[in-house]
Amino acid sequence: MVDLSKRRLFSRKSATLSTLRLPWVAQPETFTGLCTRCGQCQTVCEQKIIVNGDGGYPHVDFQHDECTFCYQCAAICPEPIFLPQSEQPWQAKIAISDHCLAKQNVECRSCGEVCEPIAIQFQLQLGKVAQPILHLDDCTGCGACVSLCPTSAISVNHHQ
Repeated sequence: MVDLSKRRLFSRKSATLSTLRLPWVAQPETFTGLCTRCGQCQTVCEQKIIVNGDGGYPHVDFQHDECTFCYQCAAICPEPIFLPQSEQPWQAKIAISDHCLAKQNVECRSCGEVCEPIAIQFQLQLGKVAQPILHLDDCTGCGACVSLCPTSAISVNHHQ
Protein backbone atom coordinates (compact mmCIF):
# COMPACT_ATOMS: atom_id res chain seq x y z
CA MET A 1 0.00 0.00 0.00
CA VAL A 2 1.24 3.48 -0.89
CA ASP A 3 1.44 5.95 1.99
CA LEU A 4 0.52 9.29 0.41
CA SER A 5 0.52 11.27 3.67
CA LYS A 6 4.28 11.85 3.53
CA ARG A 7 4.04 13.18 -0.02
CA ARG A 8 1.53 15.80 1.14
CA LEU A 9 4.14 17.33 3.45
CA PHE A 10 5.83 18.77 0.37
CA SER A 11 2.75 19.89 -1.51
CA ARG A 12 1.38 23.42 -1.51
CA LYS A 13 -1.83 22.27 0.13
CA SER A 14 -2.00 21.78 3.84
CA ALA A 15 -1.08 18.32 5.03
CA THR A 16 -4.29 18.29 7.06
CA LEU A 17 -6.51 18.38 3.98
CA SER A 18 -7.78 15.00 2.99
CA THR A 19 -8.54 13.85 -0.52
CA LEU A 20 -12.21 13.33 -1.16
CA ARG A 21 -12.47 9.83 -2.57
CA LEU A 22 -15.38 8.63 -4.65
CA PRO A 23 -18.84 8.20 -3.13
CA TRP A 24 -19.71 4.81 -1.61
CA VAL A 25 -16.06 3.89 -0.93
CA ALA A 26 -16.38 1.33 1.86
CA GLN A 27 -13.10 2.09 3.63
CA PRO A 28 -11.33 5.25 2.43
CA GLU A 29 -8.23 4.37 4.48
CA THR A 30 -7.66 1.20 2.40
CA PHE A 31 -8.69 2.70 -0.95
CA THR A 32 -5.14 2.99 -2.33
CA GLY A 33 -4.47 -0.66 -1.51
CA LEU A 34 -7.49 -1.89 -3.45
CA CYS A 35 -7.76 0.56 -6.35
CA THR A 36 -5.85 -0.57 -9.45
CA ARG A 37 -6.05 2.91 -11.06
CA CYS A 38 -7.75 1.42 -14.14
CA GLY A 39 -9.59 4.69 -14.88
CA GLN A 40 -12.96 3.11 -15.58
CA CYS A 41 -14.62 5.31 -12.96
CA GLN A 42 -13.35 8.42 -14.73
CA THR A 43 -14.62 7.17 -18.08
CA VAL A 44 -18.22 6.66 -16.90
CA CYS A 45 -18.52 9.82 -14.80
CA GLU A 46 -21.03 11.94 -16.72
CA GLN A 47 -20.11 15.05 -14.73
CA LYS A 48 -16.36 14.56 -15.36
CA ILE A 49 -15.55 15.31 -11.72
CA ILE A 50 -13.43 12.20 -11.14
CA VAL A 51 -9.79 13.08 -11.76
CA ASN A 52 -6.40 11.54 -11.09
CA GLY A 53 -4.83 12.61 -7.83
CA ASP A 54 -1.70 11.59 -5.91
CA GLY A 55 -0.20 8.44 -7.38
CA GLY A 56 -2.84 8.33 -10.12
CA TYR A 57 -5.62 7.38 -7.71
CA PRO A 58 -9.04 8.84 -8.56
CA HIS A 59 -10.65 11.48 -6.43
CA VAL A 60 -13.52 13.93 -6.76
CA ASP A 61 -12.87 17.50 -7.94
CA PHE A 62 -15.85 19.84 -7.77
CA GLN A 63 -14.23 22.73 -9.66
CA HIS A 64 -16.32 22.07 -12.80
CA ASP A 65 -19.51 20.35 -11.68
CA GLU A 66 -21.34 18.46 -8.93
CA CYS A 67 -21.84 14.80 -8.07
CA THR A 68 -25.29 13.52 -9.06
CA PHE A 69 -24.78 10.30 -7.09
CA CYS A 70 -25.55 8.21 -10.18
CA TYR A 71 -23.48 5.26 -8.83
CA GLN A 72 -21.87 4.60 -12.22
CA CYS A 73 -18.33 4.92 -10.82
CA ALA A 74 -19.05 2.25 -8.23
CA ALA A 75 -21.00 -0.01 -10.59
CA ILE A 76 -18.19 -0.24 -13.15
CA CYS A 77 -15.36 -0.82 -10.67
CA PRO A 78 -13.99 -4.38 -10.91
CA GLU A 79 -12.59 -4.24 -7.35
CA PRO A 80 -14.51 -4.77 -4.07
CA ILE A 81 -14.13 -1.15 -3.00
CA PHE A 82 -17.68 0.19 -2.92
CA LEU A 83 -20.72 -0.13 -0.69
CA PRO A 84 -24.13 -0.96 -2.17
CA GLN A 85 -26.06 1.98 -3.64
CA SER A 86 -28.62 1.64 -0.86
CA GLU A 87 -26.00 2.90 1.62
CA GLN A 88 -25.19 6.57 2.25
CA PRO A 89 -22.69 7.77 -0.42
CA TRP A 90 -20.26 9.42 2.03
CA GLN A 91 -19.78 11.53 5.10
CA ALA A 92 -18.76 14.64 3.16
CA LYS A 93 -19.99 18.12 4.01
CA ILE A 94 -19.27 21.65 2.89
CA ALA A 95 -17.29 24.31 4.68
CA ILE A 96 -17.23 28.02 3.88
CA SER A 97 -14.02 29.94 4.57
CA ASP A 98 -13.60 33.60 5.46
CA HIS A 99 -12.93 34.34 1.76
CA CYS A 100 -16.71 34.18 1.24
CA LEU A 101 -17.96 37.46 -0.24
CA ALA A 102 -20.85 37.64 2.22
CA LYS A 103 -18.38 37.33 5.09
CA GLN A 104 -16.53 40.29 3.52
CA ASN A 105 -19.83 42.23 3.51
CA VAL A 106 -20.38 41.89 -0.25
CA GLU A 107 -23.78 40.63 -1.38
CA CYS A 108 -23.53 37.13 -2.85
CA ARG A 109 -25.86 34.18 -2.50
CA SER A 110 -24.68 32.01 -5.38
CA CYS A 111 -24.15 28.93 -3.22
CA GLY A 112 -27.55 29.11 -1.59
CA GLU A 113 -29.31 29.47 -4.93
CA VAL A 114 -27.94 26.16 -6.26
CA CYS A 115 -28.22 24.14 -3.06
CA GLU A 116 -31.15 21.78 -3.72
CA PRO A 117 -31.36 20.37 -0.18
CA ILE A 118 -31.29 23.98 1.10
CA ALA A 119 -28.32 23.26 3.35
CA ILE A 120 -27.02 26.80 2.76
CA GLN A 121 -29.36 29.55 3.84
CA PHE A 122 -28.75 33.23 4.43
CA GLN A 123 -29.65 35.09 7.58
CA LEU A 124 -30.14 38.84 7.60
CA GLN A 125 -27.73 40.75 9.81
CA LEU A 126 -28.04 44.30 11.09
CA GLY A 127 -25.50 46.51 9.33
CA LYS A 128 -24.24 43.68 7.11
CA VAL A 129 -25.32 41.70 4.11
CA ALA A 130 -27.08 38.39 4.77
CA GLN A 131 -24.64 35.81 6.13
CA PRO A 132 -24.46 32.11 5.13
CA ILE A 133 -25.79 29.63 7.64
CA LEU A 134 -24.89 25.97 7.10
CA HIS A 135 -27.31 23.18 7.95
CA LEU A 136 -24.85 20.29 7.74
CA ASP A 137 -27.49 17.67 8.52
CA ASP A 138 -29.13 18.58 5.20
CA CYS A 139 -25.89 18.75 3.18
CA THR A 140 -25.35 15.81 0.81
CA GLY A 141 -21.80 16.82 -0.10
CA CYS A 142 -22.77 16.99 -3.80
CA GLY A 143 -20.47 19.98 -4.42
CA ALA A 144 -22.94 21.98 -6.53
CA CYS A 145 -21.97 25.12 -4.64
CA VAL A 146 -18.21 24.76 -5.09
CA SER A 147 -17.71 25.71 -8.73
CA LEU A 148 -20.13 28.65 -8.52
CA CYS A 149 -18.36 30.38 -5.64
CA PRO A 150 -16.55 33.39 -7.13
CA THR A 151 -13.86 33.37 -4.42
CA SER A 152 -13.37 29.57 -4.08
CA ALA A 153 -14.43 29.88 -0.45
CA ILE A 154 -16.35 26.59 -0.41
CA SER A 155 -14.82 23.15 0.02
CA VAL A 156 -16.23 19.67 0.50
CA ASN A 157 -14.45 17.58 3.12
CA HIS A 158 -14.88 14.40 5.08
CA HIS A 159 -17.12 15.02 8.05
CA GLN A 160 -17.01 13.07 11.29
